[in-house]
Amino acid sequence: MRIATWNINSLRLRIENLKRFVAEYRPDVLCLQEIKVSDAFFPLQAVKDMGFPHILYHGMKSYNGVAIFSKAPFLAKSPEYWCKKEDCRHALAILPGDIALHNFYVPAGGDIPDPALNPKFDHKLKFLDEVTAWFKGPAGKGKSIIVGDLNVAPLEQDVWSHKQLLKVVSHTPIEVEKLTGWQKAGQFVDVLRQFIPEEEKLYSWWSYRSPDWTKNDRGRRLDHIWVSPELKPALKKGQIIKEMRGWELPSDHVPVIVDTH
Repeated sequence: MRIATWNINSLRLRIENLKRFVAEYRPDVLCLQEIKVSDAFFPLQAVKDMGFPHILYHGMKSYNGVAIFSKAPFLAKSPEYWCKKEDCRHALAILPGDIALHNFYVPAGGDIPDPALNPKFDHKLKFLDEVTAWFKGPAGKGKSIIVGDLNVAPLEQDVWSHKQLLKVVSHTPIEVEKLTGWQKAGQFVDVLRQFIPEEEKLYSWWSYRSPDWTKNDRGRRLDHIWVSPELKPALKKGQIIKEMRGWELPSDHVPVIVDTH
C-alpha cells in the first residue's frame, strides 16, 4: 500500500497538480490538508474520476480543511476538535486491518513565538497539548498512522539552519518539545527518518517569499508520517517529492509518501 500526505494549499486551485501527482505516483490512500473549500463546493466527482471511490472530507471556506481519499473502502469516523474550535483540522478513517488513519493540520502559529503576544502561537501550543493528552488515552492504543502538516520541524537537520531558526515559529524549542511529547505518547515511529538518516537535511516546505527556492534551498520538514510500533515492520520506503515544488502553480508544501509491504 502507498500512503501519501500533502498540504495542497487549496484543492480547487491545484486540482490539475493533484491529477498529475495521482497519475505519476499512484497513491492508494491520499490525505490532504488546507483544502480550503466548503463541503458544498467540494469537487467530489473530480476526485472519484482520479480513481478514489472512497472519500472523506471536512472543509470550510478559504481556510483549513482536511480530506482522505482511498481506493479501498474504509470506515469514516467523526473528527475530533481541540481548543473549542470546530476548524476542520482532523479527519479519521479506519483502514482495513483495523488501522486508525489520522489526518492532521496543526495550526501554523503565526510569526511571533510568544503565546502572551501572539494568540495564534498560543493556539498552536494548546492544540499540541490537547492532542498529546488525547493520544495518552484510548486513541493511543492499537494500530495507528498519523499523517499531515504538523507544522513543526523537530530535528536539527529538518531545517536549513538550526541556529538561525531557534527563534522562528515551527522550530522553537517549546514546539519541538510538544511535538516530541505527542510522538512519545503513542510511541510513534517517524517513518521518513527510518529511511533517511537524521544527519541528512530533509525538507517538505519552502517559503513563497524566497525569490529562488532552488538556489538557497531554505526549507523545513513540516509534513510527517508516523506509525505505531506494530506497523514498523511493514514499512518499505519513505520519500518526499521535492520536484513538485517546481511545478507550475505549486503549493509551498510537497507530498510525503510511505510504501508498506
